[in-house]
Amino acid sequence: MSTTFLPWNVDQDWLLPPSVRDLVPAGHLAHFVRDLVREELDLSAILGDYRHGAGAPAFHPAMMTALLLYAYTQGIYSSRKIARACEQRVDFMAVTALAQPDFRTIALFRQRHLSALPGLFVQVLRLCQAAGLVKLGHVALDGTKLRANASRHKAMSYERMTKKERELEAEVQAWFQQAAEADTADNAALGAEQRGDELPEWVVHKERRLKRIREAKAALEAEAAAAEPAPPEPAPEPPTEAPAAPLPEPKAQRNFTDPESRIMKTHDGWQQSYNAQAAVEAGTQVIVATYVTNRGTDKQELLPLLDAVAANLGEYPAEASADNGYYSDANVRGAAERGVEAYVATGRQRHGTSSATSDAPARESLVKAGMREKLTAGGWDSPYHLRKQTVEPVFGQIKAARGFRQFLTRGLRNVEAEWQLVCCAHNVLKLAKWVLGT
Repeated sequence: MSTTFLPWNVDQDWLLPPSVRDLVPAGHLAHFVRDLVREELDLSAILGDYRHGAGAPAFHPAMMTALLLYAYTQGIYSSRKIARACEQRVDFMAVTALAQPDFRTIALFRQRHLSALPGLFVQVLRLCQAAGLVKLGHVALDGTKLRANASRHKAMSYERMTKKERELEAEVQAWFQQAAEADTADNAALGAEQRGDELPEWVVHKERRLKRIREAKAALEAEAAAAEPAPPEPAPEPPTEAPAAPLPEPKAQRNFTDPESRIMKTHDGWQQSYNAQAAVEAGTQVIVATYVTNRGTDKQELLPLLDAVAANLGEYPAEASADNGYYSDANVRGAAERGVEAYVATGRQRHGTSSATSDAPARESLVKAGMREKLTAGGWDSPYHLRKQTVEPVFGQIKAARGFRQFLTRGLRNVEAEWQLVCCAHNVLKLAKWVLGT
């Protein structure tokens, strides 16, 4: 009895090409992202950047936007890897309809529209809100350090800059001294009036002529200025000594590759980084507000994050939780003024205790004492404990599961746009899971 197999004829030509909808199963994320971009998102900010003119036609901006967004949901950020996926992966082919833009085209598209692409974040967020994923009952706030596209070894402190400046100045002076000694030796060999590389006579003649023309032109301009009556001179003011400008701290650093990035403490030690902020809706883990700062601490970020939530969705959350890095009396008062019930830790976690509270210091403000008492009274049922299970898994999904640990762009404005695109892809995955039930 012979064994039979399904045919495998690699030389068989297709009579008709397949539909891109047949490349991956119905309900696949590739279909969802492609159709979301085509049918739901307003791309006028991107499309308006194109004008009719000469040259080869460009890839459709909607296709390129869908390609970038889908690639980010797959944890692929390099333009070369995205281009390779367009050639090798059928799910990417389902998005591009078999188009294969090269890596330069992908990189230039992302760079060209970096300021417009973050606008997709708010659009996708509002689609999540319309679908019922965002209720703004409780929002958890946190920040995560992401490496900048710059080496920390390319940074230099002000103290070292001052020392290096003196060293280089001495080195340059030594060069000048060597040049002077070489000139003395040349004068002895060639004569004081000969350089050794004199120009031909016809060139010298033109240079002299140009010099005379310039001298005459300057004299005419001086005469015209002298003919114009001079305005009365104001009475001289007594000289005042300008206050000395404050000097930077000796340890203040600046990176030569990305000057807007900063040295920050991370799990991998001190790295050249940015501080990516996010506000996440409890329950669904949808990111409702985000931005990037180059401040190494979070103390100044609580109120801007709450304001960003209101700007994106038209209202403030009912509750907000944050770790002790966000605590200040002003932040607690500011949250109350915005109608937000804040749950902010007042101290670091001690072994065997809740991270929301710590032993009260000998003297503390009434606001801080009230917050500590509120968190203690709630115990393990306090809304504060929604924080870890809400925002920290989101950072884990972005950094560990989808591998986004370092920015590709440089400069605060560019990395913020890049981070918003990453967060937009995160929300697309949440929306797809909600709609498709996968």
